[in-house]
Amino acid sequence: MRQNETARRQRNWDLRAAGNFIGGGSGTALIIAAALWTLLPDAAPGVPWLPVLAGMGFVMLGLSLVWLEIGKPWRAFNVFFHPQTSWMTREGFVAAPLLAAAAAAAWFQSRPLLWLAALLAAGFLYCQARILKASKAIPAWSHPRTVPLIIATALAEGSGLVLLLGAAGVRSMVALALLAAIAREVLREHYRRGLVQAGAPEGTLAWFKHPATHVLQVTRAIAALLLLAALLGAGGTLWPLLAALGGALSALGGWGLKVILVTRAAFTRGLRIPFTPARGRGPTAAVLPLGGARQGRR
Repeated sequence: MRQNETARRQRNWDLRAAGNFIGGGSGTALIIAAALWTLLPDAAPGVPWLPVLAGMGFVMLGLSLVWLEIGKPWRAFNVFFHPQTSWMTREGFVAAPLLAAAAAAAWFQSRPLLWLAALLAAGFLYCQARILKASKAIPAWSHPRTVPLIIATALAEGSGLVLLLGAAGVRSMVALALLAAIAREVLREHYRRGLVQAGAPEGTLAWFKHPATHVLQVTRAIAALLLLAALLGAGGTLWPLLAALGGALSALGGWGLKVILVTRAAFTRGLRIPFTPARGRGPTAAVLPLGGARQGRR
C-alpha cells in the first residue's frame, strides 16, 4: 500500500495548542491526585490546598493559551454554541464549575467539594482527550487509542507534580505515581502499534524513531526508576527527594510527549492507492521496447 506525497503535517495547532493539552491535563490530574491523597492512610488531615490551587492555575493557563491562539480572540465565545456536536464546547462548559468547586474546596477545606472538583476534572480531561479524537483528518489524533493515552499521560503528570507539591513523603502517593508512569508507557506502546496496524502516515511513524522521542523515553524511564527507588526507601532519609525528582521528570516526559503528538507527529492521511496505475489489461501492462507501441484498451 503506497502513500502519496499529499500527506502533510498540520500547521494550525502549534505550541499554544500543545500548551492547552499540557495545562488542562496536568491541572485536572493534579486536582484528582489531591482528592486521592485525602484517602491515603499516611496522608495528613484536611484538603491539600497547594496542589488544588496549582491545578487550577494549570487549567486556566491552558485555556488562556487557546484564547491567544485564536486570530480574533473574542470569537472564543462561539465555543459555547455547539454542545451537541463539539467536545471543545463541552470542555468549556465544565471549566467554570470545575474552577469554582476547586476554589471552594481549597478555601473551605471541604473534602466533599474537593471530590466534586475531582469529578468535574475527570470530565474536563475526558472532553480534552475527545477533542483530539474528533479530528478525523489526523490519524495520530483520531485513532481510538489516543483517548486512553491522553488520560494516562495526564494522570502520570498530575501524580508526579503532586509529589513536588507536598506528597513526596507519602509512600502511597509515590506508589500511585509509579503505577501511573508504567500505565502511560504501556498505553503509549499500545498506541504506537495501533498506528502501525492502521497504516498511519510515514511522517507520523517516523517520530517514534526520532532522537527527541528517544530522549523523552529515557527521561520517563529514569523517572520511573527514581520513583521505584523512593518507594523502596533507597537513599535513606533522602528518599522523598528521589520521589520529588522522579515526579518532576515524569511530568516533563509527559509534556514532551504531548508536544510531539500535537505539533510534530500530526500528519494528514493523504491519498492512498493500492498499486501504481498502468495502461493495458490487468494490474500490470507489458511495455514494448523503445519505439514500439503499448497494447490494450484506452
